[in-house]
This record gives sequence, structure tokens and C-alpha cells, in this order.
Amino acid sequence: MRIGTEDKKKLGVLGVVGVLGIAAAGWIYSQLATPDAPPAAAPVVVTGQTAAPTAKKPVGAAAKNLGTTSAQLDPTLRMGPMLVTESLVYSGSGRNIFSMTSVPIDIPKPIAAVRPKGPVVPVYTPPPGPPPPPPIDLKFFGTATSADGKRRAFLLKGEDVFLASDGDIVQRRYRIVTVSANSILVEDMANNNRQTLPLIGH
Repeated sequence: MRIGTEDKKKLGVLGVVGVLGIAAAGWIYSQLATPDAPPAAAPVVVTGQTAAPTAKKPVGAAAKNLGTTSAQLDPTLRMGPMLVTESLVYSGSGRNIFSMTSVPIDIPKPIAAVRPKGPVVPVYTPPPGPPPPPPIDLKFFGTATSADGKRRAFLLKGEDVFLASDGDIVQRRYRIVTVSANSILVEDMANNNRQTLPLIGH
């Protein structure tokens, strides 16, 4: 008797669960199967003047009938609204940008003259000065001190290497004025130009 009572309770619970499941499935199916209504189309508004008075209805009424909802949608081709739209003529106010003989543009006149009246004072520009002397094409890359304490400089010009001290002339043009540990003073005798050459790497 006890086992039979438990089986009946289980069957009752299963029956209730089954009924609830069928009801939930039916509700979900009804929600998925119902299509959403499409949004209502916005009415088309046509502005302008009609050139042909053949249409029986006014332009405003014909334009309102073009915008319909999905419930009032009629696939029949209506010639009346089509003839109204074909008879529209561009009649804007003002200047027509597509016509050369349209209303001319009123260009305002200048209040004052663009250029001041009176004599034009020339701007003085000084004459260009002489060009700067060319740089001395020597590189100072080291020194050597002799036994008598006289310091000499190692100079490089292209691929030629020179060893010169104070007063020496290099390539018949450059005179070495003074030689110090980190720089030398060289005079370009062709231009009377003196320039200090630093030691390479300092």
C-alpha cells in the first residue's frame, strides 16, 4: 500500500510538470510565430506648382494619398498620382544657378578704395653684401711635440696629410698662425680670412 501511494504521487507531479511544459511551449511558439507589423511609411510631401490642370484632384490631396500604411496597401497602379508628379515644374524664387541669363547677383560696392591714393613710397632695400669667404678645407686631427718643445699639427685635406707648425704654409694658401692642444688658427691668404679649426673629436 505504501509503494502504490508513492507511485501515485510521482505520477501526479509528472502530470503537473508536463502540463506546465506544454503551456510554456505553446506560449513561446505563439510569440515566435506572430510577425511584427511593419512600421507605417512616412507620407510623401510634394511641393511646387502644377503646370497642367488636367488632374481632377488638387496636388495636396493626391500627395497625401501616396503615403499609405501596410493595412491600406494596394498594389494597383494608379495613373492619377503619377501624372501629377510628372507635371511638376521647377519654379523657385530667386536666382537659377543653372541659367546664365538668370537674375544677376548684386555685388556690393567697396566703401573705401583698396589701394590708397597718393605717391607710392618705394621700400629701400640695401644692396647685397659680398659673399662670405669659403670655409677653410682643412681638418685638424692631432698634434706632435718635438724634442725642443715645438708643437706641430697634423692636418688632413682630402687624402693628403700635412705636418705643420706655427708660420708654416700648407698648399701655398693656408698659413698656420698658432697651434694649441685642442685647436689651431689658420689664415687663408687668398681671402685674408682667419678661422679656428677645432681638434676632431673635441
